[in-house]
Amino acid sequence: MTTPRPLELAPAPAAPRRVHADRATYRSWVHEHCSSYAVRWARLDDYDRFVERWPALQDWFNAPLRQRLLDKENCVRGQHPHGGANVIMPYLSYLSLVHGVGLDYPVLLARTFTSPFKQQARHGGLGVDAELFDRHVVRLTELGYATARTQLVWPLGRMLLHRGDPDLTTLGVNDLDELRAAIDTFTARLRLDPVREFYSRAPIERPPAVTAAGYLRSAIARLHAVHVLLFDLGQLDRPPTGRVTAGTWVDQLAPPDAPPKIRNVIERYLRLHLDANLDRPQTVRHARDALRRLVTWMTQAHPEMTSLAELHREHAEQFLRWLGTQTNQQTGAPLSVSYRRSVVTLITRFVTETAAWSWEDVPARVLFTRADIPKINHPLPRFIPDHELAALMTAVDQLANPYQRAALIVARWSGARRDEIRRLAVDCLDTYPDGHPRLRIPVGKGYTERSIPLHPQAADALQPLIELARQQRGRRRYDPSAGREVQHIFVVRGKLLSKSLLFDMALAQACTAAGLVDSAGKATITAHRFRHTIGTQLAEGGARIQTIMAVLGHRTPNMSIIYASLSDPTVKQQYQNALDRHLGPDVTLAGPAADALREHRLDPEAVSWLQTNFLKTELELGHCLRTPAEGPCECDLILTCSKFLTTSDYTPRLRQRMDTEELLIADAVTRGWDHEAERHRATQHRLQQLLSDLGQTGGPTGETSPATALAHPAN
Repeated sequence: MTTPRPLELAPAPAAPRRVHADRATYRSWVHEHCSSYAVRWARLDDYDRFVERWPALQDWFNAPLRQRLLDKENCVRGQHPHGGANVIMPYLSYLSLVHGVGLDYPVLLARTFTSPFKQQARHGGLGVDAELFDRHVVRLTELGYATARTQLVWPLGRMLLHRGDPDLTTLGVNDLDELRAAIDTFTARLRLDPVREFYSRAPIERPPAVTAAGYLRSAIARLHAVHVLLFDLGQLDRPPTGRVTAGTWVDQLAPPDAPPKIRNVIERYLRLHLDANLDRPQTVRHARDALRRLVTWMTQAHPEMTSLAELHREHAEQFLRWLGTQTNQQTGAPLSVSYRRSVVTLITRFVTETAAWSWEDVPARVLFTRADIPKINHPLPRFIPDHELAALMTAVDQLANPYQRAALIVARWSGARRDEIRRLAVDCLDTYPDGHPRLRIPVGKGYTERSIPLHPQAADALQPLIELARQQRGRRRYDPSAGREVQHIFVVRGKLLSKSLLFDMALAQACTAAGLVDSAGKATITAHRFRHTIGTQLAEGGARIQTIMAVLGHRTPNMSIIYASLSDPTVKQQYQNALDRHLGPDVTLAGPAADALREHRLDPEAVSWLQTNFLKTELELGHCLRTPAEGPCECDLILTCSKFLTTSDYTPRLRQRMDTEELLIADAVTRGWDHEAERHRATQHRLQQLLSDLGQTGGPTGETSPATALAHPAN
């Protein structure tokens, strides 16, 4: 559910006629507020020159922008603006803030001037509340801005001069939106017409596109700081976006270039699901993306269609084939099966619901059936092996950003989802009666709030951030998932930190430091694998299904059962019993398959088969653990087969085989069959290795072998 946006119309004073101030009135004001004789004389002289050049003030407003940028002839590029090109701005500031003649944004964005908040202007009779501005600076500093004064001077000064009103308390969301629109328009102009190049002091002129990009970044960053401040003060209710350059996806639910009938019905459908809280915002966003895929296909394949009501089954089949050919824009890889499944499922839901509601301009017929939804595999959860987890957490401890470090440590010990951790509130941490930390995880994908035990290491990482958030006293934000206002922990400069910053970027850095990257240098561990790891560790520790569900926030036991099946103690015990029954607890193992047995790497099906067929696996010198599905046995032919296993019970047979190999080597040497002799020596060497692995030393009899005697005859 989105927060209703209250009507925040900043009261704009009625714009007076654009006429000059009377010279006597201006002279009286200058003498009252300017103590220096030289300054008084300069201000009046500048006034006289400006009025002489522009006797009708409206003509100055109507003139081309470049004519309005310079107030004197023979101005030099890079010269200090207030002593060169902008001598009239003190008069224009007076005209705006004292007489209410608002200045237009093109001139305010193109020119430089002394802000009414600067030290030399703040006590100049312009009506600005300097003490309130100072309190704003202090508050923005508390919110984490190191250069708060610089961030506020530029946007606040321009908004007041544009409104023609010095009252800071009257600024509203409309003023911010108007300035942002003006910045975008002016930046587009800068790319084609570098009107601000006169003020540049760089020795080399930069390309207009570079200048425009730098100007845009600086301007919107400062405007965003004002948004953060005014929201925190309660002066406006629309929270700032996470990224200063980003709008919100809610502002553009339907494709802007879609035909009106298509755009209107998609906008109506998605807005209903948001405003009526029919789905979580993330689900609505997925539906938006799915419908955009459909509109994109319609635009390419059937540009003549202007309504979704024109879609039939044959069009759905065409769309399915087209969707299977699409690729990920970032990686270039084909769209994943899970993503295509989501697209088809959400479009099907849209068609079904709008038909049930009897909406116009919708298909109102079956387009997709259950059989059209791509089938997906169900892989087991990929937990992080212990050695990788230890290396990764060592690297996480070294992260410089405390927010990233805390987020990953909490993920490691709680198994919470990324968005759940990101939205933790300042009151999320308390203790059980015995003092053990307890974490309250906010409402997430499962639509339920839950409380779980938390490792002290994670609690220690969270506590300083909780204390910092409380000290900053940031304004609570409406959390649509929780349905209430919340003071979040992971907030910097009034902004809720993104999942990408907290997890993706942090893991990329930590995995690189720990050496957990693939051949392309990409991290091999994702944040969600912490969740799989906790689930696996709980199952291996003997936790009940209900416990796993409670910790991980599963609504049904289906997912939790998967974790339990990974470490089913019954399967493990049956596996061990099968080995103990046939091998005995004191039997020594050797051969390539020995490690697989010791490390319990055989799958449950193989264990089940071996339980009932172990006697059938016996060979002359050991056992073959190859199941019938793996084909015929090769262990007797090559003793290095990965399925070959022998035990100390076979020591006599191994020694007897050694005797046989000795005789075969001697015979081959006598006959001059060097290759045959070498083959038997290799077998002999392998037999010796097996005996050594079983703890047996020495040859068959301890005497000189015939082969050795033939190979090295006595002199």
